[in-house]
Amino acid sequence: MRVLTAVAVAVLLTVPAYAQMPNVNLMPEVPTKTQEEKEQDAIKDKAYKESLKKIPDAKTSSDPWGTVRSDAPKAATPAKPKTKTGSTAQHSQ
Repeated sequence: MRVLTAVAVAVLLTVPAYAQMPNVNLMPEVPTKTQEEKEQDAIKDKAYKESLKKIPDAKTSSDPWGTVRSDAPKAATPAKPKTKTGSTAQHSQ
């Protein structure tokens, strides 16, 4: 009786885990493209690349508040080097 109960518990615990496993097909049968489809894809790629060349370069500033400011934006100042603190530094007390 105990063996039957142990088997039933094992089955009940493994069924939900088995249901969560995805059905993975590592070698799906992918249909190959015909010559016409390959030519159409090449035409689409060429048209896409040509359309990208038509986009002008952004030469203006992208600062939305540039016209509101009265002075030019300031350059960032370099940070001061940090000094060591701890037992090797001398403390003035």
